[in-house]
Amino acid sequence: MIMPSISGLRADLAFIAHWVTPHSQVLDLGCGDGAMLQYLQHEKQCNGYGVEIDDDKIPRCVEREVLVIQQNIEDGLAMFADDSFDTVLCLSALQMMKHVEPVLRDIARVGREAIVSFPNFAHWPHRLSLLMGRMPISESLPFQWYDTPNLRCATISDFEDPAREVGLEVIDSVALSDAGEPVTLLPHWRGSQAVFRLRKR
Repeated sequence: MIMPSISGLRADLAFIAHWVTPHSQVLDLGCGDGAMLQYLQHEKQCNGYGVEIDDDKIPRCVEREVLVIQQNIEDGLAMFADDSFDTVLCLSALQMMKHVEPVLRDIARVGREAIVSFPNFAHWPHRLSLLMGRMPISESLPFQWYDTPNLRCATISDFEDPAREVGLEVIDSVALSDAGEPVTLLPHWRGSQAVFRLRKR
């Protein structure tokens, strides 16, 4: 199978992939169509599993030769032992959870490290939309308020405290632009997506 460019599949994945150690065991929560795991398997010789609930995305994972378990992440990860994975990915999925803390506790239990990303609700176009009296719609939040799968709205500054409460410490964090590039100037305002690399305390 010919591997497409990872950045061509989703802009943020190319940056996130460089934090994953070659030959590691990876769990991808909310893996979607399996693009990230396929890339890590082929380019970094990683092994692992994806967890995905969407019926439409499971066949695509199978086509990509990604081992996928169809399950709601919030049902727990009891099938995996403590420290089963070197890295747990939860990319643009945490904001869709009803109960974020139990998911973070499961991530901390089964993984030695984790990479978590979510839309930065404090991105300046979102702030402007709210000032204009409208809920924001953007590349990172592309849904109307009445049909969005996103249940939680968080900013870059919001995440570190709940991560610490479940036993995770931040190794690194970055704000990414819509093009997947790190934002260094005023990241809380100009970053459309927050990405955190974490490990057990």
